[in-house]
Amino acid sequence: MKKVETSVLPQTSPGTRRTLTIIRYGVSGSRPKAYLQAGLHADEAPGYPVLQALIEKLDESAEQGAILGEIIVVPAANPIGLAQWRDEMLQGRFDFVNSVNFNRQHHDLIDQLIDTIGSELGESAEENVAAVRRCSAEILANMQPEDEASTLKLLLLSLSHDADIVLDLHCDLEALMHLYIGTPLWPDAEDLAAQMGAEATLLAADSGGTPFDEANSRPWWVLAERFPDQPIPPACMAATVELRGLSDTDQELIDLDSSNLFCFLQRRGLISGTPAPQPTLINPATPLTGVDYVKAFSAGIIVYLKKLGDWIEEGETVARVINPLPEGEDQKLVEVKSRTAGLLFSRNVERFARPGKIIAKIAGPKALSESEGNLLTL
Repeated sequence: MKKVETSVLPQTSPGTRRTLTIIRYGVSGSRPKAYLQAGLHADEAPGYPVLQALIEKLDESAEQGAILGEIIVVPAANPIGLAQWRDEMLQGRFDFVNSVNFNRQHHDLIDQLIDTIGSELGESAEENVAAVRRCSAEILANMQPEDEASTLKLLLLSLSHDADIVLDLHCDLEALMHLYIGTPLWPDAEDLAAQMGAEATLLAADSGGTPFDEANSRPWWVLAERFPDQPIPPACMAATVELRGLSDTDQELIDLDSSNLFCFLQRRGLISGTPAPQPTLINPATPLTGVDYVKAFSAGIIVYLKKLGDWIEEGETVARVINPLPEGEDQKLVEVKSRTAGLLFSRNVERFARPGKIIAKIAGPKALSESEGNLLTL
């Protein structure tokens, strides 16, 4: 069974109206439930064609009666950002109204859940999961968003909060396939990383800023810590899937990624049939606190010495910043070095640097920070 719905967002100016398209497969309320979306950062192109290719596969499965659970797909999760054109460039990462990142400040249910869920918890993990989902739905139903972006975020979370699996498709600038996943979900989520061919899997219990994946998954382990005498499993396996870089929309990659998503859903019991053998995990997961956000310390042109996928040693030069108009000899050529040993998994697509600009990301096994929170880039 397939059903296509349209939700209308509040009018923000006279004569304008934006809508969100929602595609449902299977029977509402059945288990397991998966939620997938693309384009929350509206300028990140790869997720759109990957989900479109997956939708075609799901259509065939639906016609064959092969959908076993419930699958919700939002093929373009940010109609607000899709309208943000400026000087022939689609923006779509920050809300023009208040400059808030569209993948930050999602509705955080934790405090309200802690205040209301205690009397409903018991000795049954299954019943506790149902209670948390029921309470979350009530909290969301009572929210009154004040603007278009808050309404959109509420709508998305209302669709996803009770899912067993939430996959938010994004991409980096120039990058390898990589994932962001909550630490308590590992190693249960290893099959996702292996199936998608992730070369880096970055773990954090609290990355900071309430991104969409953690708005769905983090309440579970926070509640488990708050109520240790009642069994509360991490019932939502949510992940941010970074589909390489902005320009990685070749048909070969689209076919590969959509097939891998389909196999993952099949292996997780949402689609009947026997999936292909699970690939081997490429690299071990590493802490998000171990990522070195390599920064330039001078203005100029970035000349990379290392390629994506290279292993970088601590103190090794990753790039040089060349200033064509230096104010001194020490500014003519400045080497940018790594603070850690790890995998170079992301580079900046722009080749102009300014002091403080992040030009590369290296995933290392050792934490560079003792605390979590504020671990994501803008």
